[in-house]
This record gives sequence, C-alpha cells and structure tokens, in this order.
Amino acid sequence: MGKKRNSIQHESCPCGGGLLASCCGPLLSGAQHATSAEQLMRSRYSAYVLGEESYLRETWFKETRPAETVTDKSLQWLGLEVRQSSQQDDAATVEFVARCRVQGRGQRLHEISRFVREDGRWFYVDGNILEK
Repeated sequence: MGKKRNSIQHESCPCGGGLLASCCGPLLSGAQHATSAEQLMRSRYSAYVLGEESYLRETWFKETRPAETVTDKSLQWLGLEVRQSSQQDDAATVEFVARCRVQGRGQRLHEISRFVREDGRWFYVDGNILEK
C-alpha cells in the first residue's frame, strides 16, 4: 500500500467493515482480489480515503478508466453506507452513499455503480450519481 502504517493490524478499515488488515488491506496490497462487486466497491472507497491512486486505476475497467488522476487530497472522506448490491452473472451494481467534507462543508455522494467481472476479476465500470 502507498501509505505504510505501523499499526495496520489494529487500524479500522475506512469502509467500516472491521480491521484494515482483514478487510480491504489484502485487496489494496494486491495479496487478494475482490470476490464480489460490493467488496471491490468497499475497497475502492478505502483506496480513495487512503490516496491509493494505483489501486483505483488497476480496478477500473480499461475502457472507462480516466487518463487523469482520480484522487483528491482536498476531500476528507467521513463514511460509507452501502444501500444495496445486486449481481447478474458477470455484471453487478452497488448503490452507496459516501460522505465527505470539502473545504469544511459536508457533502454526500449517492451513486449506483456498475461493475463487470472479466477473467475472474471485478472491475468498476462507471456510476450514476443520484441527486437529492
């Protein structure tokens, strides 16, 4: 992982799924691959929180991956709520709400993300942002 931590064994995972070492940590380090679209989405949220640009790029579907940097150090991520997840063969969607603070102002990102599985690996394709 890009940011090394002495206490990774006891650090909470940003996605809210337990300890980083047993939740998203193995995915972010490349030791494991996500076994579901929801697990990939949670690990991508953690990657945004931790500034893991390379992981975000690696898990983005090649045909929709942006050329520019996707992490933004001005955002302070505050929490994740997964609302629902569904899978149909090698395609899946995950609806979530991610809370963040931008220049001191709280914001919410409510999105339905699309994922695809290729050669046994899940990739983020794109998402539809839902307005309030």
